[in-house]
Amino acid sequence: MGETTDTTAAQGLTVITTHMNADFDAMACMLAAQKLYPDGIVVFPGSHEKTLRNFFVQSMVYLFNMADIRDIDFQNIRRLVLVDTRQPARIGRFSEILDKKDLEIHIYDHHPPLKNDIRGQVEVIEPTGAAITILARMIKDRNIPLSDNEATIMCLGLYEDTGSFTFTSTTEADFLTAAFLLSQGAKLDIISNLTAREMSFEQVGVLNDMLQAVVRHHIKGVEIAMTSVSTEHYVPDFAFLVHKMVKMENIPVIFAIGRMDSKIYLVARSRNPDVDVGGIIGRMGGGGHAFAASASIKNKTLIQVEQELIDILYQEVRSSKQARDLMSSPAIHVKADMPLEEARNLMTRYNVNALLVTEIEGGREMLMGYISRQIIAKALYLKLDQAAVREYMSTEIGTVGPEAELPDIQAQIIENKQRILPVVDDGKIVGVITRTDLLNILIQQRDYGDRKQMNPFMEVTNARTRSILRQMKERLTDYIMEILVSVGQVADELGYGAYVVGGFVRDLFLYRLNEDIDIVIEGNGIEFAKTFARLRKARIHTYDKFGTAVVIFPDGFKIDVATARMEYYRFPADLPNVEMSSIKLDLFRRDFTVNTLAIQLNADKFGTLIDFFAAQKDIKEKVIRILHNLSFVEDPTRIFRAIRFEQRFGFTIGKLTSDLIKNAVRMEFFKKLSGRRIFNEIRQILEEADPAPAVRRLHDFDLLKYIHPDLKPSARLLANFQAVKKVLDWHDLLFLEEKYHQWVVYFMVLLRQFKPDVTKSICEKFEMASRYQAIFLEERYPADQCLFWLRRNMPLENSKIYRELSVFRVELLLYMMSITQNEAVQKMISNYFTHLRQITTSIGGKDLQRIGVKPGPVYREILDATLNAKLNGRIKTRSDELNFARNYMA
Repeated sequence: MGETTDTTAAQGLTVITTHMNADFDAMACMLAAQKLYPDGIVVFPGSHEKTLRNFFVQSMVYLFNMADIRDIDFQNIRRLVLVDTRQPARIGRFSEILDKKDLEIHIYDHHPPLKNDIRGQVEVIEPTGAAITILARMIKDRNIPLSDNEATIMCLGLYEDTGSFTFTSTTEADFLTAAFLLSQGAKLDIISNLTAREMSFEQVGVLNDMLQAVVRHHIKGVEIAMTSVSTEHYVPDFAFLVHKMVKMENIPVIFAIGRMDSKIYLVARSRNPDVDVGGIIGRMGGGGHAFAASASIKNKTLIQVEQELIDILYQEVRSSKQARDLMSSPAIHVKADMPLEEARNLMTRYNVNALLVTEIEGGREMLMGYISRQIIAKALYLKLDQAAVREYMSTEIGTVGPEAELPDIQAQIIENKQRILPVVDDGKIVGVITRTDLLNILIQQRDYGDRKQMNPFMEVTNARTRSILRQMKERLTDYIMEILVSVGQVADELGYGAYVVGGFVRDLFLYRLNEDIDIVIEGNGIEFAKTFARLRKARIHTYDKFGTAVVIFPDGFKIDVATARMEYYRFPADLPNVEMSSIKLDLFRRDFTVNTLAIQLNADKFGTLIDFFAAQKDIKEKVIRILHNLSFVEDPTRIFRAIRFEQRFGFTIGKLTSDLIKNAVRMEFFKKLSGRRIFNEIRQILEEADPAPAVRRLHDFDLLKYIHPDLKPSARLLANFQAVKKVLDWHDLLFLEEKYHQWVVYFMVLLRQFKPDVTKSICEKFEMASRYQAIFLEERYPADQCLFWLRRNMPLENSKIYRELSVFRVELLLYMMSITQNEAVQKMISNYFTHLRQITTSIGGKDLQRIGVKPGPVYREILDATLNAKLNGRIKTRSDELNFARNYMA
């Protein structure tokens, strides 16, 4: 469209703006646009680099007719001048007025076109290295004078966006613009100082973290570096740090992901023509050029952005020409005797149009053929739902090996009209290539169209790995180490991958004792458990539905074994359905990043730590984070676990995770949970060493209402909780060999404020076992009455104390000690615990018979009287007891 720069818009404002996170080129363009639109007001759409803000404040703010976006009446804007962008997602609140009928839009940009570009009445779009080149040429053509400071700012944008004229995007027009700006007085010494700025101490630390975290992926034959970093606040010049890293490491393609506060910043650079970072970042809401692009992303975790990026890379990066690089793995297949209806459901779940068909022959899985969605659809239309797949599968099927070249793949799929091509290595199906995959490769489609969208978690993705064998030897007992070594040996014999995962690994880094060993097997976990148990002469309990088993050693020690699995939820708060998968998928299904560490146990890699999700960093920073932002939707009980782990380890729940907890509570996903599941989480919180802080956090997130709407962490309740902790610590130091349920004591304290009918409704809502309901609904009230009686009748003989307290179970005695505020009563109960209840008589019925007492109810009377005398200190020895019995009868 033609160029125009009329300086007035009928009865309204002319606003000049650019993209969020504005750089020097954007700043230069706004200044140039102001020269072309003298009545225009310069307004930033949102945040911009702190160095840019400081630059304005300290030296050049006087050059701009600038206003704060909060002071702008959006309805009064009649002309919007966009520079260095035309993407609606990058102009902040200004995108809200794009549909105004009376709005005139002028665009000056140098970025390549994208599908959702804003259209304007005036558009000047040219493929220059810097957008300022376009506007500076217009200023030159119109003989608009520039001051030396204005020329310097414009030249600064030119130098930054062309990499001081070293980027491949630099054009002849950029050099001519530099010459023009120099002629107008641009100061190269100032430009040099600003473009060659030194890094702050904080930036050096972030750059070091980025270098340490870099992971190199080989995607479709192209090496792509990815790095990620997390900070709790914004660090300026992230793009500059990425540029610095590229130069230091000579990286051809890099994607850097930075979590700063609650926002994710994504910066990409590419010197490989096969990787168009502008197109890739554009799909994530950002923009840029083929060689440089960026995006800022809200409401997603760092892990989600990383996985989404990997998915897009597999779609957008040009494919290499070998089958191993093109195939999807693992191959989704069905057994030959599976009903057609089940096969259709499997296709729908995985969004595929063809399935391989296999059958076990001679202990090996053999390829029998394939079946397409069209064949199944026709069969179901003919009401053949329960017919076996083998009846209608195509048995003429070609295969290729992992080394097959593109012409071989093309011949099999296109010339043989084969929908799906198995990739077979040594008789084993290692992957598949679909017809759609091939077509996308041949025509280099940017739009993924109808192609099956790959699951990014099925892709081979490098994890952060390192050997921690030395730490294991230092922190684990010889017994545990021997078990782990044995697990790896058995897995090797079966050809399986074996890992110890979860809390055991997490606590290894936290220097906490944890002997709850969870083993994950890439293969058949139950088969492994049976083999391992047989070799160790151990017992085994298996759970075929979940592919899990418990191995119980002769000494009672247990390990849990699970098949590497993925979980999917049919609706929010549903119980998960389970399927076999790889170790990465197994770890991704877990609740928080800190629980996603794994240690490989196979002999050749024994002691190798595997960290897919930056768990080590979160442990170091003491942060609880979820893996994806639907985590609490799928399973709201994870919220209770987040609070429990936060308080147990002294961590902090991350900001995004905290926001998602509040959202889940607001959306009332807990209403879909059974009372039993909520109660199980509450019980585990009350089993923590000190539940009081967790109860406060439950209140912070408005979760106590799921016990009862009137429950609040009052000062009295928290004081009682502290009293319970003190009593339990005292009891545990007695080293008494008796088991008790800690949570029962705390829960009785929670229920004290409620009347019996409310307590009953709470117990019923939580679907408590009858033995626990008996404690809360029947036994607790006599305990409260006993406390009152003890207090009213002091002082008491030991025998009276014994008779009153011996009827109560341990939990009730601990409860009574905790809630009484009478020190004398507390000492009575303490005396009973430590002394009185151990006292017994040494004589019995036979002794009474020998001294001439006829058998009968009188025996109990005599023995009780003897015990009372012994409790009260009047008799001590067996001889004393016999004499007391004789005298009592006399």
